Amino acid sequence: MPIATVNPANGETLKTYQAMDEEEIERRLQLAEATFRTYRTTAFADRARLLHRAAGLLDEDQRDIARVMTTEMGKPVTQARAEAAKCAKAMRWYADHAESLLADEEPATEDVKDSGASRALVRYRPMGPVLAVMPWNFPLWQVVRFAAPALMAGNVGLLKHASNVPQTALYLEDLFHRAGFPEGAFQTLLVGSAAIDDILRDERVKAATLTGSEPAGRAVASTAGEMIKKTVLELGGSDPYVVMPSADIDRAAQVAVTARVQNNGQSCIAAKRFIVHTDVYDAFAERFVQGMRALRLGDPLEEETEVGPLASEQGRADLEELVDDARRGGARALCGGERPDGDGWYYPPTVLAGITREMRVHREEAFGPVATLYRAADLDEAVLIANDSPFGLSSNVWTRDEGEVDRFVRDLEAGGVYVNGMTASHPAFPFGGVKRSGYGRELSGHGIREFCNITTVWHGA
Repeated sequence: MPIATVNPANGETLKTYQAMDEEEIERRLQLAEATFRTYRTTAFADRARLLHRAAGLLDEDQRDIARVMTTEMGKPVTQARAEAAKCAKAMRWYADHAESLLADEEPATEDVKDSGASRALVRYRPMGPVLAVMPWNFPLWQVVRFAAPALMAGNVGLLKHASNVPQTALYLEDLFHRAGFPEGAFQTLLVGSAAIDDILRDERVKAATLTGSEPAGRAVASTAGEMIKKTVLELGGSDPYVVMPSADIDRAAQVAVTARVQNNGQSCIAAKRFIVHTDVYDAFAERFVQGMRALRLGDPLEEETEVGPLASEQGRADLEELVDDARRGGARALCGGERPDGDGWYYPPTVLAGITREMRVHREEAFGPVATLYRAADLDEAVLIANDSPFGLSSNVWTRDEGEVDRFVRDLEAGGVYVNGMTASHPAFPFGGVKRSGYGRELSGHGIREFCNITTVWHGA
């Protein structure tokens, strides 16, 4: 895949870039290693000052970088501005909290004495250069949620971004440089996917984090396992959205629309499978379909647009294949389901009903504005349908019954359970999944500690 900005609204190639050669990659690896030797010893206050400065610069750049993101991958520009604001917020959160999150921990006094020590502690130390293999769908946020904690922990970052968002990737390197971080603290590697394996095998790279597809996750995990290097993987998701009779149906249907089509439906944590109790199925379906049908599909640079194009022509083709397969198997399109005429890689908000386990869309992630609708006879069947997926990233539950909430929290196979609301990431809360959605956590204290050497310090009596 070429490293290029191709506008998904019209298919026009705007900029192309040459991949870095081996000499440039080597120069950057050397710089990362050299920078880490000194950056790792900097004080939290100094790192925080630099990250706050980066957040301020991002605020100033918000409108410009939003247009770049929209032009590169098609998200509505209003959502792109919100993404930039969210990144600045996360930077400030880690700048303000990292020192306390990584403070030395003291074991219980009786355990210290029992070990024969006069004193003991646990200290979090940075690991070194971390390779981040990032996707195009949230081209700023996916990177910042890795970079902010990594930099505050004293690590340095090497970014291999998706090949269709090179301008955003280069902007991130420039942002941290303008903020005053050392030159090698955060570097963008303009390389294709084929270069990842050799970079990860390099001994100077100590760990890797990847957000992306299952095949990409398997490849990185396999190499990292061979090299005995730490990885964090956030892969696909096909999140359930369960609606029970006690729910506020109007509100549940309204939020369901946003939960499905956020980022043009191209979000791992977007709700994709809508599982509705039979007692409220018809009422929910009517409201949900009405809301999906009313969405404004159009030019993502226009302020009124609610759903823009998919990021690539192949992405649209893949989505169409899932819809066509389901319809051949007997599913019904309650709205959408047909490619619109005209330029660009647009696909309309679509709701499919009559889904069976044999359909591909039941097992595979629909990465676009396509929702699948299921009818559940009771809570037990709702849980069975929700868990009948290879993925387990997050989940959404709508009920006012606390007993049902307890059951869902206990039984849903997911990294998060959001009750009476849609899944959203926040720097204070851990984010990640189970099953084929990956392992490890980003954000919160759990995320910043993923790439730390957890060190026991023991002093004899």
